[in-house]
Amino acid sequence: MNKRVKDFNQYLTTMGMNLTHQRTAIADAFFSTKGHVSTEELYRIMNKKHPQIGYSTVYRTLKLLSKGGLATERHFKNGHTRYEHIAEKKHHDHIMCLNCGKIVEFENKKIEELQKEIAIEHNFVIHDHKMELYGYCPKCR
Repeated sequence: MNKRVKDFNQYLTTMGMNLTHQRTAIADAFFSTKGHVSTEELYRIMNKKHPQIGYSTVYRTLKLLSKGGLATERHFKNGHTRYEHIAEKKHHDHIMCLNCGKIVEFENKKIEELQKEIAIEHNFVIHDHKMELYGYCPKCR
């Protein structure tokens, strides 16, 4: 069993919630994905192997993964909520195509340093931030 799935099961136990086969299967499928997955996409993946698992179970499990600190909910401009696992990933930002929805993750030390400088200049202590850039990928231009 995937370490992250074990972490999820431990979270459920700690919170006094039931460990179910469905939750474990959904978490396992989620941690097998790459990038950013919507509830609909994960439901389609689940439906192939576990047609008895409903959409609402997938939705609620993704919310639990997020609440447990194992996934991040991303609300992109196109109105779709996507989830990404946050295992040991470093902070990163996103560029998203407004046409096809392609998402590219990137890291840039200069941007991170500039954000720190701006926070200091305005006497802020930054708790968290996200940067999302929207445009058109090479295929959609």
